[in-house]
Amino acid sequence: MMAGTMLVSGSAFAQQDETSHFRTDNEKGIIEEIFKIEKKTDKFNLTLDMHGDFESDWTGSKFDGGKFKFQELRFEAKGNINNWLSYRYRQRLNKGDSTDGYFDNVLNSIDIAGIGLNFKKWSLFLGKQCADYGGIEFDKNPIEIYQYSDMINYMSNFMTGINVAYNPTPDHQLQFQVLNSLNGSSADMYGDYEKAKLPLLYTLNWNGNFSDVYKTRWSASFMNETKGEHMWYFALGNDFRLSDKVGMYFDWMYSLEGVDRKGIITDIVAPNGWNRKAAKTEIMSFILHLNYRFHPAWNLFAKAMYENEGVYKTNTMDVLAPGGETEVPVELRKGKYRTALGYIGGIEYYPFKDRNLHFFATYVGRNYLYTGKAKEFGAKDYNTNSVQVGFIWSMPVF
Repeated sequence: MMAGTMLVSGSAFAQQDETSHFRTDNEKGIIEEIFKIEKKTDKFNLTLDMHGDFESDWTGSKFDGGKFKFQELRFEAKGNINNWLSYRYRQRLNKGDSTDGYFDNVLNSIDIAGIGLNFKKWSLFLGKQCADYGGIEFDKNPIEIYQYSDMINYMSNFMTGINVAYNPTPDHQLQFQVLNSLNGSSADMYGDYEKAKLPLLYTLNWNGNFSDVYKTRWSASFMNETKGEHMWYFALGNDFRLSDKVGMYFDWMYSLEGVDRKGIITDIVAPNGWNRKAAKTEIMSFILHLNYRFHPAWNLFAKAMYENEGVYKTNTMDVLAPGGETEVPVELRKGKYRTALGYIGGIEYYPFKDRNLHFFATYVGRNYLYTGKAKEFGAKDYNTNSVQVGFIWSMPVF
């Protein structure tokens, strides 16, 4: 998910829109080109985001199979009605609606739906939006990501509320956001904990731009999960443009969760099921991504991910025994339970100077290494490998 929610033309920040340094920003819409229409209004912009590929997967040395797949398929409509009012709507076409807007009465497949209000240095966005958790990778358009880290992959981050942004200068922005924290019922998300009366998420961000050479996406977030239990989340995203050909970003992310919202530790210690999720869990994540545009039409990229996942305070949890009928108390000892490693490399080909359509070939490898604490619950080390060949295009329709 992006750094800001201002949609006014020329805004320095845009939620879930951060793109590669190498992408063009003047691609014409398909309808404009077909019907030779000169677009003279910014009141309606329609885009279709596509990331499709053929992927072959292995677990260890075992071949799991291959298939054609749309990793991402979304359409988006947005526009500026006048100099102070805008709107934005984005929906995923390849995601079901299992909870059907239980909490906010909005389908889960709808990422963004709301209006923007702009008043000189101040702006607001009202409606469903992306939580501004911070970090460069979290901020990017999802179609550009070949594999997320566990920290981001297990997040639920499109929620309804309000964002207030203040731009002291054109290159720096402070944001404060208040959103619903639930994407479904509290029982479905956490188990039989007593639910919070105000299940809300609060985020504070600094988004900076230093001459387009160095950009920041730093944030601190606090969430009411269940009664008496909270989540703290911190992210330091740093983007560097080293030259016209070379770019990189480095993200550090850290999460303390009173209840295991992401479910990573819960899945390790309760393989037979749970009535309530694990408590007092933490994740620390590092991401390093490099781009090398060695030719106007070709880009090499590589990414490394390192994550520690564990428990920050010893506590007791009831887990379901084999068969899932009776509960057994277990002790969750403080410490690391898993290290997740990721390594990605590939090449992209941009056949047109004036279009963002590109084709790619990439390798994605993941290693999951469990500590003795996790192996007491039956966890075993494993690795996965995937080779993907496909295309990515944020296609402007109009």
